Formats: sequence, C-alpha cells, structure tokens
Amino acid sequence: MTKILFLFFALTIFSTSVNAQDIYRVTADKLRVRATKDSKSKVIGSISKNENLTVLDAGDAKFYKIKLKNSEGWVSKDFVKKIAPAAKPTTPQANTPQPSTTTPTATSNDMYRTTTDDLRVREKADPKSKIVGHLPKNENVAVIDSSNTSFYKIKVTNGEGWVSKEFLVRISPVNKPAADKTTVAASVPLQTKSYNNIIFFAVVALILITILYFSIKYASGNKFLIGFSVIVILVIGYFCFITFIQEKIVSGTFASNEDIQYKTFNFKSKDSVSVTDAYRDSIFTSKYVVEGDMIKLYDQQNTIMLLIRDDHTLIGEGFTRGTFTKK
Repeated sequence: MTKILFLFFALTIFSTSVNAQDIYRVTADKLRVRATKDSKSKVIGSISKNENLTVLDAGDAKFYKIKLKNSEGWVSKDFVKKIAPAAKPTTPQANTPQPSTTTPTATSNDMYRTTTDDLRVREKADPKSKIVGHLPKNENVAVIDSSNTSFYKIKVTNGEGWVSKEFLVRISPVNKPAADKTTVAASVPLQTKSYNNIIFFAVVALILITILYFSIKYASGNKFLIGFSVIVILVIGYFCFITFIQEKIVSGTFASNEDIQYKTFNFKSKDSVSVTDAYRDSIFTSKYVVEGDMIKLYDQQNTIMLLIRDDHTLIGEGFTRGTFTKK
C-alpha cells in the first residue's frame, strides 16, 4: 500500500512539472508581475499584451509562477492563456546544431520620439546616475534595451545612455544594422562650397567704389571731405571682408564644467582638433571644417556641431549640448 501511494504522489508531481513548462500568452494590455502569489504583494515588473511567457509553476489556484528575463515572479491566471505545450526534448544527433528557444525581447530596436525638452540622458538606469547628455523635444532615438521597468536604453548620434520611459513615445521600428560593417575612421565632413558671400561682397565693393567716385567728383577739391569719404568707405569695406569673406579660425583649448560627454576641444591647427570624451574615457583626434559660424567634426561615424558665439565661447548643438569656454 505504501509503494502505491508513493508512486501516485510521484506521478502527480511529474504531471505538475510537465504542465508548468507549457507556453502561455498574455491577454491583458499590461499584466503586472508580483513578487509572491498574493494580489497585494510588490509589483516587480509588467508584460505587454500578446507577449509569450514560460510558466514554471501552475499548482496555485489563482496564480502562475513565470520566468522573467533575470528573475521569476507571479501573475494572475485570469489574464494568461495557454497556447502550446513545450516541445519534448529529443536526443541530438552528432554534429547537428539545435535551434535556440530563447524568446526575443519585446519592443527592442524600436524608434521612439522625445515628448519633453532637455531630456536627461544618464549613464545607468538609475535616477541618481551621472548625466551624460540632453535631448531636445521631438528628437528621434532608437531604443536598444526595454527590459527595465522605468528606463529605456537608447542609441543616439553620439553614443548610448538611459532615459525615463515617461518621456518617450514609440513611432516605428528601426531597421537592424548590417552585419560586419566597417568602422569609419574620424575624418573631415563633406563641405559644400558657397559663392554667395563672394557675390555679396563684390556688389558692396562696387557700390562703395561708385560712392567714392561721386564723392571725389563733387567735392570741389575739398581735401577734408575727400579724405573722410575714403576712410569711411575703407572701414565699411574692411568689416564686410572680415564678416563675409575671411575664413574664421579657431585655436586654443575650449572646456566645459558641465556634466556632459565631451569635456574639452583642443584646436591644434586650422583643420585638426583633439577631443576629450568623458563617456568613453578616451581622447581622439579629428578633422573639422568651419561653415559660417558652425564648426563640424566627426566622432567615428557621428557628427559633432559647435556654434561659434565669439572668440572665447563655443556652444554645443544637439546631443553635444553645452557651453565651452576658452582657457
């Protein structure tokens, strides 16, 4: 009699174990995952609608014990539907690769848009973590990790970081990058040659020469009036030249005391700059160009833009946001 009871008990445990490995699907819009099988226990995560999950324990009358990415938890049976039993293990044949049963992370590699201005980008998924950058409103970003309950890991033009989920809205999926893509070395961006400033300066010079001609012609030999007219025209011509024709030159080291990714820009020559990257804890050298009041340079495949406010101040644009003062 004892042997029969023991056999019955063993078969019951085995049956529960088999059923616990079945695959289920979430039917609620946002299913809460709790720490214990109690409707008042702590919520440790949530699962989106139609997402698959693996049940580890189906013995409770109201709750399933499920497997999360890095832990385990309990969900209500009312919002979970069984879809298929787990495949029975078979003996693998020699030199035959077995298919992976890992379920991909939902919503990873999706494109999102920021809903607030000056969104803080942090180094880790922690509200007290170091701020590595800021994002303006309506900026598009790629989410590369959505497993955290409060933060998204994002990829932007100049790096990666973590932002609060409250300020991002999904807009479309992101195409996966091509495999084995060769890294592009830091180089000078393409510069389009514009002749608008030269044409404008030529027109101004023609007008000034015409004014000088008539000033001399109708000055009736008044040397003071002629000399004054020449000085005024030369001063105007000089300022037009340095404003529209002369190429801007940036030199020296510009640094920022803000908590941002790029800390210093050391302009060594008219086309070479050394940049201190606090996010990667490294220093790299890049070529740069000046287009009007804007400096453009590359960090590998990314473009960094700096606005020239004056000879001693540069303003970072986009993800490079910050104020850099000449030392």
